[in-house]
Formats: sequence, structure tokens, C-alpha cells
Amino acid sequence: MKIEGPGKQLRIFIGESDRWHHRSLADAILEMLRSEGLAGATVLRGVAGFGANSRIHTAHVLRLSEDLPVVIEVIDRTDRIEKVLPKLDEMVEEGLVVLSDVEIILYRHRQSKNQE
Repeated sequence: MKIEGPGKQLRIFIGESDRWHHRSLADAILEMLRSEGLAGATVLRGVAGFGANSRIHTAHVLRLSEDLPVVIEVIDRTDRIEKVLPKLDEMVEEGLVVLSDVEIILYRHRQSKNQE
């Protein structure tokens, strides 16, 4: 698969303790994005942050948080990103979802023998 040209960057900011149907929301979103055929996604675990309630969450040794910030980042064609937005609206009860225009310079990968 090869993707180049205009696209969208989707960033989803949630908490590590957020859940979807009794499981990690980050894992559920990642699996949904994969099942929808997006090019790829990365889950980043933050070391510190705060959200709308202004409560600081940190991985500092003396104040070990069980709810560190998590960011899920996806870059793909606009049509693919827009297709998953309604599902994210349903899944993300508390957090932030942002969308930015990007220019995809290079994305390509080899197909596995199972995909040929």
C-alpha cells in the first residue's frame, strides 16, 4: 500500500484508566481503527498531563498515577479518517479528539504473502 498527498492527522487524548465495555479504551480504539482498515495508529503514554478538570496526572515516583495521559495518533487519507469519527464520538465519553490537515510525503509497506 502506498499513500501520498493530502490527508488528516487524528489525535485522541484520553486517560489510561478510561474504559469501553470493561476493557481499556485505548485498546478498544486501536482495535476499531485496525478493523476499519486505517493505515496505522500509535498509542503514546504520557509521563504527565492535565485535562479539563485541571488535576495533574504524573508518573513521578512519589505521586505514581494510575491514570496517565494517553494519546492515540493516526494519519491517513481524509475519507478513511472521517469514516471512524462517528465511532469515536460513541466511544470517547471524556477526552479530546482533534483533526489536522497534513501532507503525507511517504507511506508504503510491503504486503505479506497472506495479503497477496
